[in-house]
Amino acid sequence: MRIKRSKGRVVAAMSGGVDSSLAAAILKKRGFDCVGITFRTWPKNECGASFSRTCCSLEAITMARAVAERLDMPYYVLDISERFRREVVDYFAAEYSKGRTPNPCIVCNEKIKFGFLIERAKSLGAGHVATGHFAKIDYDKRTGRYLLKEGKDKKKDQSYFLFSLSQAQLARALFPLGDMTKTDVRRRARRLKLPSHNALSSQDICFVQDMNYRDYLKKKMSFEIMPGDIVDSSGKILGRHKGIPFYTIGQRRGLGVTYKEPLYVTGLDVINNRVVVGVKKDILKRSLVANRMNWIEFDAPDGPVKVKAKIRYNHKGSEAVVTPLSADEVRVDFDAPQEAPTPGQAVVFYDKDIVVGGGWIRDCPRSVVCA
Repeated sequence: MRIKRSKGRVVAAMSGGVDSSLAAAILKKRGFDCVGITFRTWPKNECGASFSRTCCSLEAITMARAVAERLDMPYYVLDISERFRREVVDYFAAEYSKGRTPNPCIVCNEKIKFGFLIERAKSLGAGHVATGHFAKIDYDKRTGRYLLKEGKDKKKDQSYFLFSLSQAQLARALFPLGDMTKTDVRRRARRLKLPSHNALSSQDICFVQDMNYRDYLKKKMSFEIMPGDIVDSSGKILGRHKGIPFYTIGQRRGLGVTYKEPLYVTGLDVINNRVVVGVKKDILKRSLVANRMNWIEFDAPDGPVKVKAKIRYNHKGSEAVVTPLSADEVRVDFDAPQEAPTPGQAVVFYDKDIVVGGGWIRDCPRSVVCA
């Protein structure tokens, strides 16, 4: 009898969804020694509640365990509730309190899935961590760098959420679904009779559970959220807001202000507790400043770089020039004005399908003209 040799041990992060389930199945078929792990991101008393689309519900854990049994692989539930609260939840609430719009998925990928989990994988003798992300990783022998690339399914591509991964993290990451579409994933999972083949996709903010983010913020904020004035650029009071954390740059709906043309949130004045509004042209920007940069394709550039820049996940991207302002800050000048670049969100740079790098959008300093 021929004995199938293992390609080494890999930890598969399993959410209970079809994507992570099939990723584990593919690696098993390729001969890897797979160990499945599901994170318990909430204290046990909260995680036991039934939240059907969150990442550590009883349904999700039960589904992930069933998939692991189907694939005949070891499976563990790892309690990271304290670390998750500190690294992701506290960041989420703090950003809103400062008038910024956070992106917890990016932080979770960097700090948890490819941060803490990689360290835990090492202790289990695993050289890699695998997830169900729609993205690709290549190795450039010429430069000696790992490259992050868009996945085949452009509608599901998740490279934007992975821009902050370091070279060390990319070296240990596996994305088995990078060359597949979501339709391919469903079809193959069904053919393999994986219990999760028809599981619902997870929601955008997995830890908000069954409440909306406003109710969640009320619960998690360490201070009282206060109403205040809605004003125009001249300071004229137009109405009242329900609390700055409930608003984001570019928001149009829910302002409760009647005006001759549609109004949009153009600024959040945390110090004076005011929401500033304007018309459509006021949210169109030709430039932005980003900091906390992470470069993937090369080291930090010493001059302008032509890229395609995405200012949010569902943004189609725009041609732009990135110019270094300091060791960890850049200015991004777009070929055409872009709608509502939002402080706290990521701006990610592409060269065709390669992620060049990215950073976090901040308010423009006075020395830079942003409109």
